[in-house]
Amino acid sequence: MNTSAVEASLGSAPDLAGLEPVEKITRRWPMLLGGALTLLMIGALAHELFDSGLAGLSRRLPTSPFFYLAFALYYLGPPTFDYVIFKRLWNIPLAGMAALHKKRISNEVLVGYSGEAYFYAWARQRTQMVAAPFGAVKDVTILSAIAGNAVTLAMILLAAPFGMGLLTHVQQNWVWGSIAIIVATSLPFMIFSRRVFSLPRGTLWWIFGVHCARILTGSTLIAIAWHFALPQVSVGFWLLMAAGRLLVWRLPLVPNKEVAFATIAGVVIGQGEALSELMALIAALTLLAHVALIAGFSAHALITRNKQ
Repeated sequence: MNTSAVEASLGSAPDLAGLEPVEKITRRWPMLLGGALTLLMIGALAHELFDSGLAGLSRRLPTSPFFYLAFALYYLGPPTFDYVIFKRLWNIPLAGMAALHKKRISNEVLVGYSGEAYFYAWARQRTQMVAAPFGAVKDVTILSAIAGNAVTLAMILLAAPFGMGLLTHVQQNWVWGSIAIIVATSLPFMIFSRRVFSLPRGTLWWIFGVHCARILTGSTLIAIAWHFALPQVSVGFWLLMAAGRLLVWRLPLVPNKEVAFATIAGVVIGQGEALSELMALIAALTLLAHVALIAGFSAHALITRNKQ
């Protein structure tokens, strides 16, 4: 054999040691997906910020510090309850709170459940923490929806005798149609639970209870924030309004949910304009908190990367 020809051909061939295994390239998808969703979140927040997203801050701001304390606890509630769940399931570190905040922000400013895709990608990057995260993320997401539906149905049963008379005939039809959809979308998961869910039954009931506690805690905190913004209305009445807001937000056929709730609540308390301004303020503060967190997480990631 002509050894010089073989050496020449090997010398002209690409360096095989520099090629990456296909498996290693495939494992990069969680990092790429997480990065792409983060960029989309930044873009969506910037669009809302400059598209009159902070118009609510032009109104008169509440002077009571308890309003801002209640709002802060209300804002931090969803990721905190999620952390409690995944702390038990995966024993995630406190740093996982950042991923859970991004999950929440992604769901609110991008397409619904895009946050679950981000959190799944985040978990896949940490295979030493959990080997197969899909089943747990799926179960927690489904149970969140079921808990929301269950609490909403309970609120409807409590509020129907008092609130149905405030609605027009068309709005009542929206409510009944929405109830039918809520029941229809929840029943299959209950009937085929053994095929749908991956976690043990006891764990599923515990997660369901945590989600119910999250929803009730959030409704209570937003009612307290409203009370300190408009103290002339009693906190007990605001609790009823928070239940009504939860009910309106969960009903799928009701259009312009925030407007519908502000209209109904304004008729009840007789301060429609003040309530509309309060809703705009809450939305603006939420957007501002989203922007601050994403900016902080991005700055921390850049600093950490530069130190490595």
